[in-house]
Amino acid sequence: MSLSLKQRNELFTAEQKRQRENVGRIEKIEVRYLGLPEDVTLVMNRDLSTPYNCAQHLSEGHCKRSVLSLVDGNVPWDMHRPLQASCTLQLLHFTISDPHVVNKTFWRSCSFMLGAALQNAFKEDAHLQLHSFPGPNIKTGSFIHDIVLGSRDWQPTKSELRALSAEMIKLAAKDLKFERLEVNQELALEMFKDCRYKKEQLPSISQQNRGRIVLYRMGTHIDISKGPMISFSRFVGKCTVAAIHKLADEDEHDALYRVQGIALPPAFAMNHVAYGILEDRAKKLVGCK
Repeated sequence: MSLSLKQRNELFTAEQKRQRENVGRIEKIEVRYLGLPEDVTLVMNRDLSTPYNCAQHLSEGHCKRSVLSLVDGNVPWDMHRPLQASCTLQLLHFTISDPHVVNKTFWRSCSFMLGAALQNAFKEDAHLQLHSFPGPNIKTGSFIHDIVLGSRDWQPTKSELRALSAEMIKLAAKDLKFERLEVNQELALEMFKDCRYKKEQLPSISQQNRGRIVLYRMGTHIDISKGPMISFSRFVGKCTVAAIHKLADEDEHDALYRVQGIALPPAFAMNHVAYGILEDRAKKLVGCK
């Protein structure tokens, strides 16, 4: 782990601990779970208990398959994000009748994981900088992460794309938790002080969100996203980094590239031919907004 990444994780952990300790006197809330095997009311701890903790009270099966939760019928909520008040709670998985919000969360999480995979795969002399990842748009056929590299003429080989795909699969196999943390702009700037593009983006994000920045951590990878994210990396199954397109030259040394991929949850079986069609579709450049 690089020194800057180590410091970012130390700041994340310290702030996470500070916020937990600042909860103060523990207040009880009533969480009305709606779903199988039956509706039930759970008494939980305000600002401490999470939907995942609620799932633990229900069954091991709920813990294993719940990807996301829905609070009060319409608010998508991370499984590991503390609940703030009495509410109704639904636990969502990939085979629900209307999977739209789960699908968008899955793709957003894949983009986030792709950033981690890219950081793991590139050596320091590549001068990789994570730029950003656009909001999920399932109609495009691929999830995305934009990066800046210290090369203006890189054309990735098939073996390099396979290596990136393998990094994604390794992350999935580690069954890493997605942790959410809200911080102020000052702390976010300190955490990303070595990241040129994050520093440029933070003031605008902070202004749009009343001075707050939402961060996520998976393993040691930390990035900015409004979320929500899936609960664990294990929910990413078959995965392919399909293409990398050059978007623009940044300066005389660096260029902006768009990395595109496709993935399926483990529960979805698909034959080789059908998955190949998805891979081909994911190779087509997704235009910039």
